[in-house]
Formats: sequence, structure tokens, C-alpha cells
Amino acid sequence: MSNHYYYEKQEDLHSNPNSFDFYFRNEHFKFHTDDGVFSKGYIDYGSFALLKAFVPNSLENPVLDMGAGYGPLGIVISRLYHKEIYQCEINERAYHLMIKNIQENQCENIHPFHSNLYEALPEGIIFSSIVTNPPIRAGKQIIYAIYEGAYDRLSDGGELWVVIQKKQGAPSSKTFIENLFGNCSIIARDKGYYILKAVKEETKTTE
Repeated sequence: MSNHYYYEKQEDLHSNPNSFDFYFRNEHFKFHTDDGVFSKGYIDYGSFALLKAFVPNSLENPVLDMGAGYGPLGIVISRLYHKEIYQCEINERAYHLMIKNIQENQCENIHPFHSNLYEALPEGIIFSSIVTNPPIRAGKQIIYAIYEGAYDRLSDGGELWVVIQKKQGAPSSKTFIENLFGNCSIIARDKGYYILKAVKEETKTTE
């Protein structure tokens, strides 16, 4: 488990570079991967299901891809919707692959960060949407920290989008998010995956 893809340090991990093509909505993407990263040989079905369901809102703030891996979610969203994207990834190898994939797919409006959760992001920046395919094996503490940090980093009316399998905790994630945001909808059920969406309600001010 010490070399699991989530963790930042991966000393002595063998390198076996790979690349594959991905076609989505009449767009062609190429992704470089390697040992020690999540879903090395293909776009995992959870990310694919999230991409199928995701629709950006009308807010002008950028989109954050949290736990971005080698970058597929943010890269596809950037190309399809011409959105400014921030991507955070703790795994050092995945982070460097993310940079390579941003260049490979000619995405000039993506900002990559080697970051433990939200730590490396510039202070004060807020997002219109945060998308995440959370690292299940990292445990609930990390997953729930992603949700809590999302609430703090979203603009009013901003949206958290999560993909998670039912058997890996979708119902409990839905309950946690609903308690945090005051709402959480199941946007889609797709081969055991739930696509969850929560909207940060407008902050009420008092005179």
C-alpha cells in the first residue's frame, strides 16, 4: 500500500510509461500514464460517467479538478467547454504526467498544482465548479476533507460534482454532502456509480 497512487512519495517505484487515445464528443485526446498512477491504461469508468453527466454552470469563475491524477477530467472539460481549469494532485508522478498531458492536448488555460488537497492553491481564489473522483482507498477522512474544502472554495451558486460507487460509499457521501451544503442530488446512476451534485447556496447577509 505504500506505493498506492494516492500517496505523494513513491521512491523506488518502477517506471513503465504508457499512453492511450481517448475519444469523447468528437474530440480526440491523448494521455500519457505510468505505473503508480490511478487507471494507467484507460479512462476509468467513474471519470467517464462524470464527464458524461457534467454540465458547467454560467458562473465565470474557473473550475477545479481535485485529485486530478494525470489530468483527464480537467483536460476534457477545458477542451469541451473552453473553461479555465485548476488541477490539484498529490501524487508526484501523476502531477508530472498531468503537466505532460496538458501540453500534449494543447490546453493553455489549465493551472496544475502539486498539492495535498487544497493547500497549494492561491489564497482567495474561488471556483464555479469543483469536480472530483475521490481517492477511495485514502479513506473517509481524506474524502470528506475534499468535500469540506470544496464548500469553502466555491462561489455562491457554485457546484460540487462527485463520482463514487454505491458499494464504495455513495450513500454516506451523499448524506455528508447534504449536511454540509444543505442539498445533494443524484444526477445519474451509471453502472454502480453515482454522480452527486451539491450547490452552494447564496450566503445570506444581515443588515
